[in-house]
Amino acid sequence: MGTVVAWYDANARDLPWRRPGTSAWAVLVSEFMLQQTPVERVREPWARWLERWPTPADLAATPSGEAVRAWGRLGYPRRALRLHGAAVAITERFGGEVPADLDDLRSLPGVGSYTAAAVASFAFGRRAVVLDTNVRRVLVRLHAGEAYPGATPTRAETAVAEAYLPDEPALAARWAVASMELGAVVCTARRPRCDACPVADRCAWRHAGHPAWDGPPRRGQTYEGTDRQCRGALLAVLRSSDEPVDDAELTRAWPDAVQRERALGSLVHDGLVVPARAAGMLTDERRWALPGGPGAGVAGP
Repeated sequence: MGTVVAWYDANARDLPWRRPGTSAWAVLVSEFMLQQTPVERVREPWARWLERWPTPADLAATPSGEAVRAWGRLGYPRRALRLHGAAVAITERFGGEVPADLDDLRSLPGVGSYTAAAVASFAFGRRAVVLDTNVRRVLVRLHAGEAYPGATPTRAETAVAEAYLPDEPALAARWAVASMELGAVVCTARRPRCDACPVADRCAWRHAGHPAWDGPPRRGQTYEGTDRQCRGALLAVLRSSDEPVDDAELTRAWPDAVQRERALGSLVHDGLVVPARAAGMLTDERRWALPGGPGAGVAGP
């Protein structure tokens, strides 16, 4: 789709992970951070992360809890643990270099089909079907005349994406990032700007009169008062402390005892928090820490 690529060349946002010379590791970090997180919230954390850990080996040599601490308020902090695990795998299995092969990429912790394709395409210029939410929405409107794609990609949808993908690897990589950008800034979910779309004249959804979505209701995610918010509040306490924290500190962060215990249990289950005892303290108090921190892994009563 040369028209979309030409549009991208003239209109692309200046995102630091797209700039020439960006390392494959930097691209991989951006893909982890951009999962379910808006671009503008990622710019600064991405830059700080790479300043601290410019290579996979740098991150692999650091306790995983420091990755969780550095993740800050990006949300979905399990991504930090998975990125740390990926750094360890890259260091141990691939000589510290992010692999370019799709199967090798998919073998890394936290790397699924989309992330593997994105890194292969954006970092190495490989021909790969990159299907994120934005690309899927562009293609389902352009090709099928529907407002939104289904919950997960189907084989038929992947086949359509493959048909649109140019054969030449470099052009395929440009199409991948261009179609993603089109979905992010023009063919948006709620307020598509069809007047600014370079392929509006070929869009089946537009020609059909923009038919409304007739699939399952699309509900926005709530946050206020949820276990996810509670988890974030507890993690914020742990990230701000260089020593294990006790239950009293967690109670001040989230007074609801039932929800707090449920959220704390899920954080422990996910490996984001570990039971700990502060060094040299003779106490039966429960204490908690980030993995790899002071006292981490030393179970309290």
